[in-house]
Amino acid sequence: MPFVITGNPGVGKHTITKEVSRILNCTVIDINEIAKDFDLFEKKNKTNDVDVNKLKKILKLKIKADSIIVGHLAPYVLNSNQITKVIVLRRNPYDLIPIYEKRNYSKDKIKDNLGSESLGVIFYDSISKFKQKKTLQIDVTNQSIEDSVKKVIDAIKGEIQSDEVDWLTTLSEKNDLEQFFAY
Repeated sequence: MPFVITGNPGVGKHTITKEVSRILNCTVIDINEIAKDFDLFEKKNKTNDVDVNKLKKILKLKIKADSIIVGHLAPYVLNSNQITKVIVLRRNPYDLIPIYEKRNYSKDKIKDNLGSESLGVIFYDSISKFKQKKTLQIDVTNQSIEDSVKKVIDAIKGEIQSDEVDWLTTLSEKNDLEQFFAY
């Protein structure tokens, strides 16, 4: 059965997935590309919302046994019985700031994504949807692409456990919670 690589924007999902698919000779199913190809994005309040119900139906038809499904929307458009494993890539929020700035994200979008990474929203949502048995997280902070790819492949093979990630403690110790959360 297929597996999923997900995580917040900027963590390296597509770069790592491309290399993993090359090494394992798997087909890549890019959730965002499918949403674009089928014109499922709607502009709302300066953001792009996706019609997840339509996307779910389309993905059901596209998923094959040798697929790697990539995208941050995975927990919201896939079902547990469609996949064998979910790998959530995590990256230190401080490292994401220049990535988001280079992508010209608005201040609100930067803060939303930094807050999401800091809280581990996609990891939590993945565990809720796919269960802890199928879901693990890999911290790619300060790792080369090659090392990250190796860890993902080891995770797919069941040879490593989930990394412990706690960005909130780091943010709190640096007294930076306001930088990452609107409150």
